Amino acid sequence: MSANHTTVPVWRKRSTRADWIVFGSWVLALAFVSWAFQVMTKDTIWAFVANAPAQMKDIGSRMMPPAWDFIHELWWPLWETINIATLGTLFGLVVAVPVAFLAARNTTPSARFVRPVALFIIVASRSINSLIWALLLVAILGPGVLAGILSIALRSIGFMGKLLYEAIEEIDSTQVEAIEATGASAAQTMAWGVVPQILPALAGITVFRWDINIRESTVLGLVGAGGIGVKLEAALSTLAWPKVTTLLLVILATVAVSEWVTAKVRERLI
Repeated sequence: MSANHTTVPVWRKRSTRADWIVFGSWVLALAFVSWAFQVMTKDTIWAFVANAPAQMKDIGSRMMPPAWDFIHELWWPLWETINIATLGTLFGLVVAVPVAFLAARNTTPSARFVRPVALFIIVASRSINSLIWALLLVAILGPGVLAGILSIALRSIGFMGKLLYEAIEEIDSTQVEAIEATGASAAQTMAWGVVPQILPALAGITVFRWDINIRESTVLGLVGAGGIGVKLEAALSTLAWPKVTTLLLVILATVAVSEWVTAKVRERLI
């Protein structure tokens, strides 16, 4: 009696050709990373890198103990920093809201002309870091808090505008259609059909951006845009390491408090 031999198919994740393509892709990626690393480190003095632990230990010893008596000079710069973040967030919000409505597909008056302009504003704002905005504005307006506020605002427009226009596009259209069916005008439809749906998202985005701006505003003083960063730049330039420690601790505490405030506000609003 002859036995019937049946071939059992063996499952494979990829074909042999696909395996070779994946392997080749990994080889090319590793080769590119190796080349990029060599280009980026061609001017690196490796003797300094090897000596870095000793330098860190030396600077760390100079930073201790913190100059606690210096903390009395930081209250006003810290207040400036909080104001830079808060006012910058509010000014950015004033511009971001209309830009978001112009960028959203379901609320823009012209998808061909107006929407691309609004999207360009959002992209341009998000593409330039607040520190770069501060450098430009300090050169134009001179050093001070105003340059810091405007740099935070210009950076915030893109962040809040992008998240808000995405929230607008995700609203429930049936609610809008129901209000339109009552004969409501475009303004009434916007006020009663669109705005109530995006208010929670708007509140969350604003508070979240304010928290980010607190962090960013602490370093704007390094380029002359006011705030506690001015004191940090002065301490670093004079190698006053105990003062640097105090400043870093104050900044850390400020950021931690802003995180806590943001979390509590988001719990209440959302």
